[in-house]
Amino acid sequence: MTYPPLPSALTVPVYDNHTHLEIQDGEGLDYREHLDRASSVGVRGVVQVGNDLETSRWSASIAAREPRVLAAVAIHPNEAPKYAARGMLDEALAEIDELAGRPRVRAVGETGLDWSRIAEGSDGDAARQAQHASFEAHIGIAKKHGLALQIHDRDAHDDVVETLLRVGAPERTVFHCFSGGPELAAICAEHGWFMSFAGVVTFKNAEPLRAALRAAPRELIMVETDAPFLTPAPFRGRPNAPYLIPLTLRSMAETLEMDVSMLAARITSTTELVYGTWESEPVVIEA
Repeated sequence: MTYPPLPSALTVPVYDNHTHLEIQDGEGLDYREHLDRASSVGVRGVVQVGNDLETSRWSASIAAREPRVLAAVAIHPNEAPKYAARGMLDEALAEIDELAGRPRVRAVGETGLDWSRIAEGSDGDAARQAQHASFEAHIGIAKKHGLALQIHDRDAHDDVVETLLRVGAPERTVFHCFSGGPELAAICAEHGWFMSFAGVVTFKNAEPLRAALRAAPRELIMVETDAPFLTPAPFRGRPNAPYLIPLTLRSMAETLEMDVSMLAARITSTTELVYGTWESEPVVIEA
């Protein structure tokens, strides 16, 4: 399946603060081609996010040598029970801790809780325990290294919030692909947690999500792709990529009744507050 066409370029650039460039979809573009397309439409840089040890290593490696990339490293909640079943969760978390200390790794994520695939019974209980243990460990790693925390929260709003309040959320906590309604937005606003909106906010059936966007303080809003997933309208069902951020941003501006450039400037400022600037640490120059 082919990627959608390039959208009109933004006047004020923004960042894609959550993407998975290692996942080959559609035409199987190289990460540099993705970044070149993104640059051409005003997407200044990305946060490349790991889901397991292999992709976290790759994310840290690419960020170290590509100035348009920062990295996030973690064990995804759906991966944590797999590591635990092999008796390797503690070992995996120790490596995430090491990766979190590397240059240009600016976030721990994606981590959190995902109850969407867990069945009832003893296996389900073990999976929940592994997810909880992994989530709490990632929170500790983020605080240890002074990094942002990127949260994956699926069908688990109450438990994610309870964990953050009980354990203590990092100073910069981001609900990646925010999926709650105005009630969760109000909780995030109360605690200063950031909300990152993906292409879902453009879907016709996503009015509760747009209501959450309207309820969210402007200074806590960011934008992402979660590419190659969650492609914004009108290209839903085709592969997503960082260069499609302008579609989501323009839809968000329409929902908020804001000028697109003003929203882009605010989101850019917020994104740099959360992750730092893409220029603050040098990349490795390859021979």
